Order: sequence, then C-alpha cells, then structure tokens
Amino acid sequence: MNNIITLGALNASGYKSKSIKEEMRDNLIVKMQAGEERFPGIVGYEDTVIPDTERAILSRHNMLFLGLRGQAKTRMARLMIDLLDEYVPYISGSDIHDDPFHPISTYGKRMIEEQGDQTPISWLHRSERYGEKLATPDVSVADLIGDIDPVKAANLKLDFSDERVIHYGIIPRSNRCIFVINELPDLQARIQVSLFNILQEGDIQIRGFKLRLPLDIVFVFTANPEDYTNRGSIVTPLKDRIESQILTHYPKSMEAALSITAQEAAVHASQAKLIDQSDLVARIIEQISFEARSSEFVDQKSGVSARLTIAALENAFSAAERRALINKEKRTQIWMSDLQGIIPAITGKIELVYEGEQEGPYQVSVNLLERSIRTVFTQYFPDPEGFKKKRNKEATVESPYKTVSQWFDLGNHINMLFHLKDTDRVKLLNTVVGLSELVLQYYPKATGKHKALLMEFVLYGLSAYSLISKKILSEKIEFRDLMGSMFSDEGLGL
Repeated sequence: MNNIITLGALNASGYKSKSIKEEMRDNLIVKMQAGEERFPGIVGYEDTVIPDTERAILSRHNMLFLGLRGQAKTRMARLMIDLLDEYVPYISGSDIHDDPFHPISTYGKRMIEEQGDQTPISWLHRSERYGEKLATPDVSVADLIGDIDPVKAANLKLDFSDERVIHYGIIPRSNRCIFVINELPDLQARIQVSLFNILQEGDIQIRGFKLRLPLDIVFVFTANPEDYTNRGSIVTPLKDRIESQILTHYPKSMEAALSITAQEAAVHASQAKLIDQSDLVARIIEQISFEARSSEFVDQKSGVSARLTIAALENAFSAAERRALINKEKRTQIWMSDLQGIIPAITGKIELVYEGEQEGPYQVSVNLLERSIRTVFTQYFPDPEGFKKKRNKEATVESPYKTVSQWFDLGNHINMLFHLKDTDRVKLLNTVVGLSELVLQYYPKATGKHKALLMEFVLYGLSAYSLISKKILSEKIEFRDLMGSMFSDEGLGL
C-alpha cells in the first residue's frame, strides 16, 4: 500500500481513511478478539489500569493518567503506538500530515485543488505518529499551538494577515498522532486554557487568526497528585474536557514488583555471567520499596518510584562485580554485605519529611534496608520475637537461635570484610558455632554458597531483631554480642 504515491492511485486502491481514535479502537478490537497482549511489559495493571485504558480507547476518549512517580504512566502512553495502523497516507509536504481525503490546512486544500489526482502522497509510519512534551513553567502558547513567523512572511513576501505566515506549534504538527503532555499541572493556567478549544471544538487561535482546524489527535496527559499542591494544578475546565481519568498505582504484590524489577534492571551481560543472584537477595531489595512506602520518614505524597529497586538491584550486581574483580574471582554471588553498596541508589529516590531530614537521607536509607531484612527474615526463619518473651509460659519450645547467640555472648565476634573472598567468607561463617546446623534444620538441601548466604542472612536477621550486634565500619561489618557492643564506641551501631 505504501508504494502508492498519488491521490489518484490512492483512490483507485479503495483505501478508506478514518480518524485516529477509530483506528485505535478498531485495532484494539482485533487484538482483543485474537487474544493478543495489548500492553506488553506492563506488570500489575492487568485488572486495574489496563482495563480502564482499554475502555477509554473503545470510547474514543482523551486520557489523563493520574498517579505518583514511577508508575509507568508514560510507558502506557508509548505502548499505544502499537494500536495504530502500520502506515497512513498524507499529502506530501504538509506540516500537519493532512489526510488526502480530508485536508484541513490551507496548504493541503490548495494542493488538492491545483493538482487533483496527481497530488503527491507520502506515508507515515506508526513510529512517527507519537509526540511528547514535558510540561514546564516556561512552555508558551507559541510552543504548543503556534505563532506568526516574520521570517516566513519576509521570504514569501506575504502580509501578516495571510494564513501562510503561521508557524504551527507542536500540537498541530502532531495531527493524526498520539500526543502526550507529561506533568500537566506544571503548565501555567493560562497555557492550559489554550487547550480548551482544541479538546472540545477543534479550532485554534494564533495571534488573532481563528483557524478552524479539526485536529485529529489522541491526547494523553500525565499528572502526579502531589503537583496539585506543590507546583500547580489542572484547571477545572480542562480537567472536565479530558473524558477519562485513569488512576495508576504501585505493584500490589511482591511477585509483581519482583517481575518489574527483573524486567527493567539493566544488568550487564558480563555481570550476569559472573554473578549469581538469589531470590532471597531480590526479595530484600524489593521489600525496601514497600518499607519506604509506609515509613514515617518518607513523604508518602511524593511516592517511592519503582526506579529505586531497579537502581538498587543494578548496584548490588556492581558491588559483587567490583569485589570479584578485586579478588580475581571467576564466579561469585551477591552476598548480604554487598547490599551496603545499594545505599546510594536509595538516598536519591526518596523524598523525606521533616523528621526524615533530621535523620538524614543516609541513615533513613540504612534503616529502610534494616527493616527490609527484618521483614524478609521471618519469611525464611522463625520469628525471633516469639522466643524473646513467650506469651504462653507453659511453652517448652527452645529458641533455635540460642546456640548462635550464646557463641557471641561468650565474647566471640567475626569481622566480615566487604572485599572478602568467597572461600574465606564461607570459612569465617563456619566458625560461628551452631550457624550451619541452624540453616540445615530449615533448609536441609542447602549446599555450597547458597547455604553460606543463608548463614550470613541469619546473622543479619539476628542483628535486626537485636539478638546480636552489627556495626558497619569503614572496611567491614562486625558482628558481636549485644552487651559487649554497648561498651565499644568504635563504628556505627545499628
């Protein structure tokens, strides 16, 4: 079809044009009837956001995705490109991709009038039918709608009253496309007003010109609820003209969150070959976001993006890779001590309330990691709290952690160097009396480095529940008995 280069040939082919909203609706119906995936790569929205979006498309609506940062709002919009026809024809040379059968610009109408069936036709691929603009306070009406171009007027020797001196803005140039405005509340109110007629009546005004341009556009807007108070708001008449408002959300389950992070993390191929990643480590990293979204130190109105865990997982791989390179190891895994390297990925991803600012972003991040370890620990081992104070005084069950904690109570301690070789780490962990037996009690099939990781995890878990002490020093993490640590001022006690 895209070999057709004239209007006459296009007519002879039997091609029928339709609006972009009809086009998206028809293609969505075809995909649904064929059982095809409509929004590949979007996880956790199967029963919420995706059905709402599909209903909006079937209703031929413009859409507003409303949600906190990192909730795939822009990605949802970009995936709508796949609902467009592969190619659509337009009048060659038209700034606004005039439909050959329904031209709306002066240029398009004049070409049809002068050349008739010989009007040259070009074809626009679906990948070129997407426009995106980040709303910022400095965006002007001229940027979005257009303005008079004095240079064009001078070159063409035209009067300013001639419509041909208009330089179209990004919205008219996105005719027959999907056009996205991200962070809509950041647009000044007077700029938002300029969108009223485009959305409702389809005409635009440029410096006194009132042009009847029934633009064929699907508008998709994104906004963060926080912006309604911090930086601006969507003016009510504009919000009223956007037919469907779709609420996005963070992953509701750990499994969905794990899938998103695994899908989005840009782990280098050489890292994947060098480093093993356990499900345990992945869950600890993912739990950090869940902890942050309920933390009293983190601003919940700002939200905690999925980018936090994505960046944290990438840093965990890099921490393991750096250690392996220093030790010249050909194979390693992400150890618990490597998680200290993910702190920089957390500090920049959380907005703190006043109490959090008093604590400081570093300490808040360390505390979130500690809380994550504490939460995940009870998913793998018995809850230590249940053995601290037995509610049932007749209970005779002895704490499975008694032997390990007693070893530390006798004055023993271990220093886990950040750059410790894997073989040396395993030997060091095996020096803790009762630690290996504890792991085998609950994971009898655990062997090798996987068993050693669980042993290390037990130490971190016991410290999170204050059964032993953990101190982060410049080059190592020190585990010792809780009472003994109170008389030592070395390092930072956690």
